[in-house]
Amino acid sequence: DYVVVKMIPDNRLPPRHLHAVRTGKTFAVIKWESPYDSPDQDMLYAVAVKDLVRKTDKIYKVKSRNSTVEYTIKKLEPGGKYHVIVQLGNMSKESSMKINTVPLSAPDALKIITENDHILLFWKSLALKESNFNESRGYEIHMFDSLMNITAYLGNTTENFFKVSNLKIGHNYSFTVQARCLYGGQMCGEPATLLYDELGTGKDSSATDPGRATDVAAIVVPVLFLLLVTLGIGFVVLYMRHRRLQNSFTAFANSHYSSRLGSAIFSSGDDLGDEDDEAPMITGFSDDVPMVIA
Repeated sequence: DYVVVKMIPDNRLPPRHLHAVRTGKTFAVIKWESPYDSPDQDMLYAVAVKDLVRKTDKIYKVKSRNSTVEYTIKKLEPGGKYHVIVQLGNMSKESSMKINTVPLSAPDALKIITENDHILLFWKSLALKESNFNESRGYEIHMFDSLMNITAYLGNTTENFFKVSNLKIGHNYSFTVQARCLYGGQMCGEPATLLYDELGTGKDSSATDPGRATDVAAIVVPVLFLLLVTLGIGFVVLYMRHRRLQNSFTAFANSHYSSRLGSAIFSSGDDLGDEDDEAPMITGFSDDVPMVIA
């Protein structure tokens, strides 16, 4: 025996399994399930978004009959903090969560140029890759002294460079540049960090910057390639000269080789006459042959 029981839907229950699917710089995709399975009619949800930084609220209405509902919250700010509340339109029990949007990325190509009594920080404009960034917002610069273990706020600028003075010889510094923080330092961009090592001279810097390493590699690699090419050409020239000299000597030796004697004969050519090679060689004089001296 069995009996079928149909539960009466309770519209006072909260939405289930509220969570964030994906977050970006200016949006967040959230997802939840209906208070009970297989709704037989459209359900009206109220999505309240509270900006924890600006202290403002926005309410959106979402109507759906699906058991699983997905909704995209738009017009958020990069690096913002929000409290999201979802409940049925009849103000039933609620489900809530907190989300943080993705902050603005760090400036690219942060570099240091050393001057006589100061240094200059340079970087690329963040507006080149961030459509949500306005140059009027500007950048802020921080410095960390590893020897003193102190972090200092140096200031902000709307330019793409910043002058830093009064550095102490022998100290190591770390500089960070990021999109200026808004609303009491709660909405900041990602920082770009660069190390500066005085090395006791106050003139040289050692920065852990990928752009700088790339610049050095772009100079060193072509120079090494040219050196290798030059050495290769030099070896080829020496080898060709050696082969030419060897061939010349071989040809010269072969032209003076005597098959009868089995050896090569060399002479200056001036003391050789037209006598036949078969003429006997004079080795001495007989005692009975008078010698006449003119």
